Amino acid sequence: MDQHWIATDFGGLDVFEFVPVEVPAPGRGEVTISVRAAGMNPADFKHIARGSDRALLPIPVGYEVAGVLSAIGADTTIASGGGVIGDEVIAFLVQGGYSTAMTVDAKNVFAKPASLGFPEAANLLLAATTASEMLHVTGVTAGETVLVHGASGAVGVSVIQQARLLGVRVIGTASQSSFPVLERFGAQPVVYGNGLQQRVSDLAPEGIAACLDTVGTDEAVDVSLALVADRSRIVTIAAMQRAEGAGIRLIMGALPASAAYRRTVRAELIALAGDGGLVVPIARTFPLAEAIEALTLLEAGHPGGKIALIP
Repeated sequence: MDQHWIATDFGGLDVFEFVPVEVPAPGRGEVTISVRAAGMNPADFKHIARGSDRALLPIPVGYEVAGVLSAIGADTTIASGGGVIGDEVIAFLVQGGYSTAMTVDAKNVFAKPASLGFPEAANLLLAATTASEMLHVTGVTAGETVLVHGASGAVGVSVIQQARLLGVRVIGTASQSSFPVLERFGAQPVVYGNGLQQRVSDLAPEGIAACLDTVGTDEAVDVSLALVADRSRIVTIAAMQRAEGAGIRLIMGALPASAAYRRTVRAELIALAGDGGLVVPIARTFPLAEAIEALTLLEAGHPGGKIALIP
């Protein structure tokens, strides 16, 4: 029998359990994927920690996977077209990715480029679609300079790469130890902490056109507000409490506008990664059964790249 991870309650990692599951056969418009790698993201545990409707419990964990088609519903094609048993695929905007197998809507399944390994493919789309939306809503254009707070994280690294393809200069905040990551992808690093606003101004005398915040700290919001007068060109994915009061943009996958945009760019981002234009750094992989150890590393922050679970 297959297995998957679920959250049996709201709270910390102690509510996660690895249990047997009977994966249903796919109906029309569905496919079954034999999972080869499950992507891991902070959102996997954050919404469990915050809690919501208890009627939703138990909650299957994980939003993105890469694997192989093992069954296909009648008259069904995947989002990228076609699809036969044995094809390597990526699935994103699914629920329950920490699994050995899962049946999902075919509209969320795309052919995996052969050039992408399963761990990289499984970790591509949540970060990349978020980064794409951040650039989209701030309207960045070639020749501009932007500031990315938390640039060494998964979303930040994807922002750097996508911005460079647009001809945009990126200054990114990070710890000193993470400077090589930013430099590898073409961003100019700056250490966060006291004096950040002045350090950024010294690096960008032409001014900062937009600020993209992935960390949600007061420092990130305050410096962004000081550097960019047009509030519509400041976006955050983390400063939920301050966004509305400060008049800056808040985006997240749970918002209808964000979800709609992110669906539209999945195929483009997969193609970009397949051609080598978008790299997904992998820090470490764990066996699926060791998800708690992997989540502990992820929750601690700064794992040095993405983490994948391997069934």
